[in-house]
Formats: sequence, structure tokens, C-alpha cells
Amino acid sequence: MDSYFSSHLHHQLRDTVRDFAEREVRPRIPEMEASRTVHEKLSRLIAEQGWLGATIGQEYGGMGAGHLAKTIIIEELSRVSGAMGAMVQASQLGTAKIVHFGSDEQRKTWLPAVAAGECLPTIAVTEPESGGHVLGMTADAVRDGDDYILNGSKVFVGNSHVGDLHGVVVRTGPGSKGLTAFLVESDRPGFRTGPQQPAMGLHGFSFGELIFEDCRVPASNRLGEEGDGLAVAYSSSVLYGRANLTAVSLGIHQAILEETTRFASERIRYGKPLHELPSVKLKLGQMQSRLMTARLAAYHAVHLLDQGLSCDAELMNAKLINVESAIDSGRSAMEIHAAAGLFTDRPIERYLRDAHHIFAPAGTSDVQLLRLAEVALGTAKGSWSEKLSDVVRMEPAAAM
Repeated sequence: MDSYFSSHLHHQLRDTVRDFAEREVRPRIPEMEASRTVHEKLSRLIAEQGWLGATIGQEYGGMGAGHLAKTIIIEELSRVSGAMGAMVQASQLGTAKIVHFGSDEQRKTWLPAVAAGECLPTIAVTEPESGGHVLGMTADAVRDGDDYILNGSKVFVGNSHVGDLHGVVVRTGPGSKGLTAFLVESDRPGFRTGPQQPAMGLHGFSFGELIFEDCRVPASNRLGEEGDGLAVAYSSSVLYGRANLTAVSLGIHQAILEETTRFASERIRYGKPLHELPSVKLKLGQMQSRLMTARLAAYHAVHLLDQGLSCDAELMNAKLINVESAIDSGRSAMEIHAAAGLFTDRPIERYLRDAHHIFAPAGTSDVQLLRLAEVALGTAKGSWSEKLSDVVRMEPAAAM
């Protein structure tokens, strides 16, 4: 199945990322679990590998390798650390807004820096009171000569405390046409981050609050025109968010299966390996089946995206299947480990905690099901993958 979608270059990329993750990421996991705060040094080290430029064209210094390559990168990092996989996926999500909506000058300025690992971008849409209801946001920007003045706050922003460039969607007017996106540098006066809050999982990754208090931003930092903010938010979520989070779930799922089969082979019960028990073997078979189905859905969706074909529904389905199956396999793994899985000397409890973090971003499973129902009923509202296909379509690059 892997070879059906991927080339020799994709396999080389997988080996490179896996080797890096084992050497550089795995030894730092105890530190991240203990501190429960963002690991900036490791985040920067990963960025320096050039992987944030997977979907950035070579003319801007990127890999130009496409969404399947991006999926493999995130998957392999997440297999070792969901937190670092989440860091890369959030940066890729922040990249999307510049690729699709940035001016020539904005692309020339920021995309080479992202590709070189010198800039970690974010996207900030969610607010404390409105949650996932994008049109309910109240953070605003008021035009003042050649500038805009931003006020308000955003929450659950991936890479909040390590990000260098924040893509912020705020209100410039009423209704769906009253949202506008801006690029806000992290050192701009009037901008600050809220305190980091300890979370259940993804330790080492920051997803916190951005606060804007009379933050003056030049009009040249606006992404697109006034009123394009809804398109920036939705397209980034649909084309990048769902695919990226799918990849994080897929990597965690792979880790869950590997760790559980190892445990079931090493643990002896009744004079035989634990996996000889029919009930355990059935669970392992179910986990293997889930993982195969999840990977097929994930790779199929991003393969279509790389070809510039309509795939909004496939991306929704991939996120739904991968999130739910990773959580289900995590529970099966805990049942096989029993009491041994409750202690932190084994990683299985970390994998389950991390898997739950991927449920809500870019739409919960209920949201994906509602959108898929609209596809079934023929009432779906357009296709972002078709609208942006000219920008999205990529072929695997030789430089990969």
C-alpha cells in the first residue's frame, strides 16, 4: 500500500526523518514530559532540517515535494513524539496562508525563511468565547492610515510560544465578508502571549493564547484583501489542517501498534508470550486492520491533493478515520497492557493522551460527519481543493 502511493524518494525521506527522530527526538522525551512546556531548542532543530518547506516551491527555497511528503514527515516525527509532529503540522498550517493568499512580496519575504527553518509560522483563528464558530469571533482590526490596529485574543494556537510569524484572522466589518487576515511578527509592540497552561498531552508543544492590545500592523501585512479572512481560515483548515492532523494521528497509531506488539511478545503468561492468548491476538489483529485502513485513507486523500483534484471529502474522511482509529487502538493497547500501561515507564499512556489531543482541531469527528452528510445529500458548499488547485498541485521533487 505504501509503495502504491509513494516513490523511492518518499522512502528515502521516511528513512531520513525516522533516523533523525530516533537520534534527536526520542532522547529528549523524558525532559519534555517532565517540563510539560514547549521545547524551543528541539523545535528549532527540526525546523532547520528544511522539512517545513515540504509544500513550498523550490523557487522560494522549499522542497516542492508535496502533501504526501509532508504527511510522511509529520507521521514519522509523530511515531516518536506526537508533540514534535504537532509542531511541524502547525507550522505547515501557518505556511498555507502565505502560499495561497500572500502577495509576491510576502512570499519572497517569508517563504524562504520558513523553508530554511528561520521562521516558525502559526495561524490563529479560534477565540475563547466563539470556539470553532469562526463567524462568532470578536477580535478586530481598525484601519488607521497605512496601518491597522488589532485588539483581542486567540486561543489554542499551535506553536503559540515558539512562533515567529502569526497569521491572525480578525474582524474588520460585519458578517462573513467582515473577516480579514494579517501577518503579525512576534516582536511587534502590542503583541504578547498568555502564560503556558499544562495540558494532558503533547508535552513539548505549545498551543496557547495570543493577545493583541492596540497592536499596530502595516497594511502591507494584510493577507489578500479585506474580507478574505474567512477563505484564509477555511482553506487552511480544510487543505492543511485536516491532512496534517491526520498525519499526526497516523504516526501515533503506528507507535501504539509497535509498542503493543513488542509488549505482547515480551510478556510471558501461562508459559507462552501474551500474544498467544486468543483474546489478545484478536485485539492485535483489529489494531493492525485499523492502522492499514487509516493509512490508506490518509495517503489516498493527500495523493489527490497533490494531483490538484477535488478531495475535500477525502480529507474529512481521513481525519475522521485516523483520529477515531488511533484512539480506539490506544484503548485496545491499554487493555492489553492492563495495569502495566498505567505507569510512565512505558510510553503507551503517553500515546493515548496525545491521540486525544488531535480530536478537536480542524473539526471534531461530529463536524466531519456533518460535512460528509452534506456530501451524501449533495448540499456541500463548494470545494476548497478545486478552488486552490493551481497552487496546490505538486510533483515529488528530485531534491527531496
